[in-house]
Amino acid sequence: MTKSKMANRYSPEVRARAVRMVFEHQGSYETQAGAIAAIAPKIGCIPQTLREWVKQAEKDSGMRDGVTTEERDRIKALKREVRELRQANEILRKASAYFAQAELDRPLKR
Repeated sequence: MTKSKMANRYSPEVRARAVRMVFEHQGSYETQAGAIAAIAPKIGCIPQTLREWVKQAEKDSGMRDGVTTEERDRIKALKREVRELRQANEILRKASAYFAQAELDRPLKR
């Protein structure tokens, strides 16, 4: 399964609840990893998945350096826009070359 399909497997509510559980209960464990290992099976995911959710939540809240979810979504939208603009420019370049050639091939008016 691709990463995007896996990302949609759990609802945002389930993810938020799981992350909240880790933050609320990590003091009961020796490490955050211990809390994650204990909570992940209760949510129905593997510890690595929950660890990624916790890391992203820490980035989003400023507790950890990195790209926030909002920034990541913005970057994705900008990349899509750049791709679309490049395609449009390529189409315009080819159309311009086509019409320039057609103009050169046209007989001269006298």
